Amino acid sequence: MRNLATEQLENQQFVVIVPAAGVGKRMLASRPKQYLSINNEAILSHTLNRLLSHERIAKVIIVLSDDDDYFVQTALADNPDIIRVSGGNERVDSVLNGLKAVQSNEWVLIHDAARPCITHDDIDKLITHCLSENSGGLLAAQVVDTMKQAKRGVKGTSSVGMTIERCNLWHAFTPQMFKAKELKQAIESALAKGVTITDESSAIECAGLPSSLIPGRRDNIKITRPEDLVLASFYLEQQVKEQLTAENN
Repeated sequence: MRNLATEQLENQQFVVIVPAAGVGKRMLASRPKQYLSINNEAILSHTLNRLLSHERIAKVIIVLSDDDDYFVQTALADNPDIIRVSGGNERVDSVLNGLKAVQSNEWVLIHDAARPCITHDDIDKLITHCLSENSGGLLAAQVVDTMKQAKRGVKGTSSVGMTIERCNLWHAFTPQMFKAKELKQAIESALAKGVTITDESSAIECAGLPSSLIPGRRDNIKITRPEDLVLASFYLEQQVKEQLTAENN
């Protein structure tokens, strides 16, 4: 028989923090990259609508720059399930501000604003794994390319220093999922030590806590450069076709 604790875990709702205070300089665009359009809809809208359409995501905390004038122009601004919080100087500061708006005993997911192709299946895999293991983790994919470590040459040029064994290398994606209290303490401790935090898992690792790698889809790309817009548009179209095919079978 199913017990009450199992049912509560299966029905538990979650909050997702989406840091979106950056400007995305590598996109070379006239506006922050999260407001660039794919299929006539802002990247941020694609991302947040994908998250909120998942049955186990109750709220999204969007962390924005105080001088962000674009968000209020979107339909997202009127969504009662989206909570706006002020961002910080760096991504880690924005995540920390978002965590302050979450109850300390909750699990929380953190997702990049510029990853609109996240699937519900991958979110399910992440949540199921973290709850069953009672340990945080992140979606990721094993490296398949040969990896080179560069050495600096003259005038800023680079050449190959060595080839890195790839069998233990993974590309880190989001969402990443951790207990809010542990993550907040891990980030604050790392910042106090002057440690560079590039994602939530790196703070957890610095605190000596476990962080699981959960294999995810490779189409969960982060839009960083102009050519990524075309690729993300293609992936979103393919995902719609996959869903229609699944519904018709």
